[in-house]
Amino acid sequence: MVTLTIIANEAPYGTEKTWNALRLAGASVTAEIGMKVKVFLMGDSVAAAKRGQVTPEGFYNTEKMITDLVAKGVEVQCCGTCLKARGISDAELIEGAKRGTMIILAKWIKESDRVVSF
Repeated sequence: MVTLTIIANEAPYGTEKTWNALRLAGASVTAEIGMKVKVFLMGDSVAAAKRGQVTPEGFYNTEKMITDLVAKGVEVQCCGTCLKARGISDAELIEGAKRGTMIILAKWIKESDRVVSF
């Protein structure tokens, strides 16, 4: 099975980069594609994994997207330094999203067949 690591760097709202990163993750774990997917959130994208997001009706919600990905077996980690810099605690993260490190990301990159950065 091909392993794909997706790295997101941008804020979850304001640009569509994190949204598209999460969409690609979702498409990659479908039965048709069948990849093993890991998502690492860095910089402002760590806010995508914060619980309690309220978005306008009809607008995408990264909390829901990440929750759905975790339910499909996607591993989601957030840069711990980036979380700290933004005042986001582990308790504020969506269930299944974890605090990560650069060592974890480096291991994922080493073990992955493909790496995509948004």
